[in-house]
Amino acid sequence: MTPNQKPKQSKNVRYDSNSIAMKPGSLVMYIDMNSYFASCEQQFRPELRGKPIGVTTYDSPHAAVIAPSIEAKKFGVKTGMRLSDCKLLCPHIIPVTTRPYLYRIVHVEIMRILQSYCIDVLAKSIDEAVINLSSYRLVYKDFVELAKKIKNDIYNKYDYIKCSIGIAPNSFLAKLATELQKPDGLVQITPENIDHHLATLKLTDLPGIAGRNERRLKMIGIDNPLQMRHASQALLRKAFGGIVGYYWHCRLNFSEVDLYSRSQTRTMSTMRTVSREQSASKQTLESLLVSLCTRLEQRMVKQGLFCREASFFIKYRSKTGWDTSIRFAQPVQDALELRKYILERIHEFEQSHNVGTMFSNQVQSMGVAIQNFMDDSALQYSLFDNRIQQDVVRKTMYTLKDKYGKNIVRKGSELFNPTVMKDAIGFGSVKDLLLVGDDVTNQYLLEEDY
Repeated sequence: MTPNQKPKQSKNVRYDSNSIAMKPGSLVMYIDMNSYFASCEQQFRPELRGKPIGVTTYDSPHAAVIAPSIEAKKFGVKTGMRLSDCKLLCPHIIPVTTRPYLYRIVHVEIMRILQSYCIDVLAKSIDEAVINLSSYRLVYKDFVELAKKIKNDIYNKYDYIKCSIGIAPNSFLAKLATELQKPDGLVQITPENIDHHLATLKLTDLPGIAGRNERRLKMIGIDNPLQMRHASQALLRKAFGGIVGYYWHCRLNFSEVDLYSRSQTRTMSTMRTVSREQSASKQTLESLLVSLCTRLEQRMVKQGLFCREASFFIKYRSKTGWDTSIRFAQPVQDALELRKYILERIHEFEQSHNVGTMFSNQVQSMGVAIQNFMDDSALQYSLFDNRIQQDVVRKTMYTLKDKYGKNIVRKGSELFNPTVMKDAIGFGSVKDLLLVGDDVTNQYLLEEDY
């Protein structure tokens, strides 16, 4: 398959809810793609195979590497490091600018492979998915062999993209199993071997346990994951405070608390890291705000939603930042209307605090989030509302995009600074890649920007 081909989809599926009580026979498989963005680039650019590469959101020596390749990791390169620092560890690292549409195409194809074996598949992120196989014990005799088949199917489709697969009675332990053997790992955690695996780990090796939680546990005498597993619920409640401690007890004792059912969208967000070259221009920063709002407009139109609330943040290289939340009098879907409300808040802050401009050359990142949605079919217009025609025109524009491709027609705001408008957000929202019949909910995510 070439990057420009669009995969067909299988039907959408439903997912079971969590169950705190341990279910006999429960079984979950977790798939974690290894160095995903970098491996996708190496898949479609064979000249990069076997070489250390670092995927960045923009072309700059100051850019952060959002995905080092397996080869780069061997030199100590880690996600989030500045490219200049990466070159100190690996002088011959090759920077590659991100191509988000490509990673989403591969994601959709991998989801199709997983759904060919089980209808109960949930994408946790663009490079992670979990399969609930609890009701498939009579279908498959050997789940390790099933994992090998999945690996082989992925290899036949993409021969340079590898994954680690974990198998366990719940999704947390299955995810933990993927961390035990990378790259291209396959580990099954069972009641018989869990203590053996936990004995080899540090507290911070557990997904969700960072320095702060580690200190909390050590303060009450828990120094490693094995001790944590055998600690009482009361002791873990004391460490984490209430229900969170109980959840940790459940995770380490095979009950399910993390396999959420797919619910209605509660929030949408998009953000962008800004290069020094981009932050030098106030016009470019304002164009970036248009880009972020346009991404959210696109997602709302595709899902038939309007939002009642929004929030905006901006962060600076000095480690300072500013954020605001806005509640709209009328539901909003239009990108420029969303931008207008955000700029009003920004200007209010600039005037009240006597600051020159929030869009200074020290901006490091910014982001917009929206929530409190309502369905467009429930939207009521006042008798004198002049927004009806605007909403009709917006839907018509996206209908044309659906028919001829997203690049066939552009809003004037999208042409203001097209370089900034180009999609550079690799993760995106996997909810926008839901399968409806044979189609992806938001087909635009699989198309390249021009």
